[in-house]
This record gives sequence, C-alpha cells and structure tokens, in this order.
Amino acid sequence: MASGSDLDAVAAPLVLTVEMDGDAFAFFDDLRRRHYPAERNMVPAHVTLFHRLPGGRAREIKALLAKVAAGQKTVHVAVGDVKALERGVAIFLHSPQLHALRDALATEWWPWLTDQDKAGFRPHVTIQSNVGAARARATMQALSEGFRPRQIRAVGLHLWRYRGGAWESEQLFRFR
Repeated sequence: MASGSDLDAVAAPLVLTVEMDGDAFAFFDDLRRRHYPAERNMVPAHVTLFHRLPGGRAREIKALLAKVAAGQKTVHVAVGDVKALERGVAIFLHSPQLHALRDALATEWWPWLTDQDKAGFRPHVTIQSNVGAARARATMQALSEGFRPRQIRAVGLHLWRYRGGAWESEQLFRFR
C-alpha cells in the first residue's frame, strides 16, 4: 500500500518544458534572475509546452516522451520580440518545428489537457512577472534597446513535478 507522500508524488501535476541549449539557457536565465522578483522566482528560465499534465499518468507520458525524443533532431528556434505581459515582460519565440512537436503531443494527450493547455501555444520565456506597470515598461524598454534577434536550439524535453510553486526535475529527454 502506498503511503500518503507516495500518493502525493503521483498526484502532483507535471509540467513539460523545452530544454534549451546551454548558451540560450544561460542568456535567458540571467535575464530572469535580474528582472524577476527574487522572492517569486522559484524556477529557472523555461519555455512551457504544457502547464499541467496529470501526475498519475507519468508512466504513459514518459514513454511517449522517450519515443518522441529518440526520433527528434535538434529544433531551431528564432528568438523574436520583447513584449509586455499584463504585469511583466516576455521574449517570444518562433519555430514551426516546435509548434509541430507540441501539436503532436497535444493530440496524444488531448483528453488530459486543461483548458489552458488546450487554448493554444505561444512559445516564450517570461523574463519578468508580477510587477507594476511602470517597472514592466522600464524593463521592456531596457531589454528592447540592445536586443538583437538570434537563433537558439531546443535540445530536448524536460518533465517537471509541480510542487506548489517550485518545480522538481522529473526527467530530461534529450533529442537524438
């Protein structure tokens, strides 16, 4: 019989993100550490593919991710515009390959998806959130001034357990 903590581990929802190449991750994580309110910055820079997958389906989810990653080459992603969020700033990304990958996973998991994950996919890295409008505008202006579009690479998929704010790494699935 499973203990209460074992059941909690299974029930904790899963988050799926893109694993960025090391240089891209360092760039975005540095921006996030500089601009995200420190007391609320509980996770590293990331691109979320799915916000809430069912923790009780972890075995099935991992099996599909292992299969997909084994057949997937590195995905090239264009870093696009710096844009304002409601109370923060994000850098948006563009990649037809990334959209196709996410769409294929969404098709497989459709019955399990939350409304948020069914609503669509706008890939981005949140640099700042939960700040006032003036601070967000200042950050957006500062980031936009010296910003140059660049290419980054998605090198895998990272599955996390949501732990009430913080995330716990569950498994990394590297592309071939």
